[in-house]
Amino acid sequence: MNIYPDLLYTIIEYFKKLPGIGERTAERYALALINLQEDELSDFAENISKIKKTLHTCEICGHLTDMNVCKICSDEDKKKNLICVVEDYKSVFMFEKMGNFDGVYHVLGGLISPIDGINPDDLNIASLVKRCKSQKNVELIVALKPTIEGDTTTLYLKKILEKENVKITRLSYGIPMGAEIDYLDVLTLERALSDRKEVS
Repeated sequence: MNIYPDLLYTIIEYFKKLPGIGERTAERYALALINLQEDELSDFAENISKIKKTLHTCEICGHLTDMNVCKICSDEDKKKNLICVVEDYKSVFMFEKMGNFDGVYHVLGGLISPIDGINPDDLNIASLVKRCKSQKNVELIVALKPTIEGDTTTLYLKKILEKENVKITRLSYGIPMGAEIDYLDVLTLERALSDRKEVS
C-alpha cells in the first residue's frame, strides 16, 4: 500500500530515478522540499525545467555548456594542443576538480562497441581529427576506462591519427580495470594523469 500522499509519492519516484538514490534518500529529499520557502521551490523547479532547453554540447569539444563554446575551450590560459579525450562530460568535471590540468578536453559521447551497435561514426571523432589538424605539436591524452570498449576506441584513434603529427598517451594503469573515470578519487586520477604512457 502507498503510504504517501500522491504528490509526495510522485516526487519520491522521480528522485529514485537519479543515480545512487534509494527509497530512503528519495523520501528525505522529497520531505526536505516541503521545508523550502515558496520562492526557493519556484526557483528550483524553474531551473530544472530549463535543463533540456539550456544545456547542450560545446561546438568545439562536445562538453556540456549553456553557451556556444564552453568555459574551458574559451579559457585563454588552457593549452589548446594538449587534449584530454574522455567518454562523457562527467569525466571533464572530474578532471577539472583536480585543478591542475592545463589542457583542454574532447568528449566522444561514448565508446566504440559493435556489440551495442556503436560505431566510430556514432561518436564525436571527426571533430577531434579536425582539431588535431588545426594545432601543432598535439598531445592527445586518452582518458577512457580500461575496458575492451575503451581499448578499442584508443586503438582506433591511434590508427586514424597515425599520419598526423600527434603524440598519443593514455592514463597509467593504476586505474582498476573497468573503473569509471568519474568515480575515481582525485588523487588516483592525478597520479594516473602524471604517469601517462604513450600508446604503442
